[in-house]
Amino acid sequence: MNTLQLDLNSHIWRVTLDRPQHGNALSAQLVTELDEVLARAERDLPAAVILAGSGRHFCTGFDLSDLAEESDDTLLARFVRIELLLQRIARAPYLTVAIARGRAMGAGADVFAACRLRLAEGNASFAFPGASGFGLVLGTRRLAALVGSSTALNWIETGRGVPAAEAQRAGLVSAFLPNEQSIAEEVSQQLNMPTHMAAALRSAIEPEAGMNDAKDLERLVRSAALPGLRDRISTYVQRAMAARLTVTD
Repeated sequence: MNTLQLDLNSHIWRVTLDRPQHGNALSAQLVTELDEVLARAERDLPAAVILAGSGRHFCTGFDLSDLAEESDDTLLARFVRIELLLQRIARAPYLTVAIARGRAMGAGADVFAACRLRLAEGNASFAFPGASGFGLVLGTRRLAALVGSSTALNWIETGRGVPAAEAQRAGLVSAFLPNEQSIAEEVSQQLNMPTHMAAALRSAIEPEAGMNDAKDLERLVRSAALPGLRDRISTYVQRAMAARLTVTD
């Protein structure tokens, strides 16, 4: 694995996104490698898989560093793979845990939201700029299920940064993490329930999970397939860079 650090030596796996120089943004390679690890977890069935980020941030979203080499079609394919990855996380037969520090943005915030136990350090912040930034529908239903429709719409339509304290009040963050020992305690509490019972409860809460996943994928494809996806993303990147320069000045 070139983009992940793996600790798979116990019944609780720890998978660390390892592109700190790029804010752990989701490159095509990172998505492929993470999907491979989670597929292995479905076979080996650890009790839990913890997702974290190396460096300052959890995950700053979709990797846009090689945008000039992309086309609308290749971008669409990459977004589809991310949605399928999010569905794999959300439907995992083991406990999925996310630990956020620094920024969790866009698809990175969607990874966080897809996990069942969502832990955050005090400096964490979250943003969902895909719809307002370049017209992409990704992760919307999962976010609304956690924080409610009106809050989800506000966060998505504005694309604003959401501090960890606000995210916890809304239900996105399960708990704050003062130290590493707290991780073990929070995970242990979740693991007190037998796996089959936890799965039965999830099925009862969302009996049409498969249909919802199919609709999520359809909505993503319809939004991403509109002509000019790369141009929309490029415009968003330029606006974001200009905003950062203005703040710096």
